[in-house]
Amino acid sequence: MNDYPNRPLIGVGVVVFKDDRVLLIRRGKPPREGQWSLPGGRQRLGERVEETARREVAEEAGIDVEVGPLVDVVDSITRDDQGAVQYHYTLVDLLAEWRSGEAAAGHDAAAVAWADPADLGPYDLWKETERIIALAAEKRRTS
Repeated sequence: MNDYPNRPLIGVGVVVFKDDRVLLIRRGKPPREGQWSLPGGRQRLGERVEETARREVAEEAGIDVEVGPLVDVVDSITRDDQGAVQYHYTLVDLLAEWRSGEAAAGHDAAAVAWADPADLGPYDLWKETERIIALAAEKRRTS
């Protein structure tokens, strides 16, 4: 965990599509433990953003992806009850396409699902995650 960091940490989120579905994971660790989200995680020193995306999807969902373009960059800042910054991630979200493998929860994911991007209500996603998925779907349609 990275409670109360002294600087923002870089995280990479991946919007993975397989046909007309998007990959979601249920987070198994803080922050947002138990919530549905995009696969992703912290970038390692010396690791390119695209490498982080492929590694995190493989670790969390057991699949291989073809990493595509940048979707957007989002700040995820969580404050405690006293207003102190408990978590601060700068999230670099990338578009990706499924290449191979059967999605299954691994590493710090508690569950995985291929969801219909037009019906994300049952997953109770963070509004920014919904926005990123919509942006990625539009980028995918127009490229």
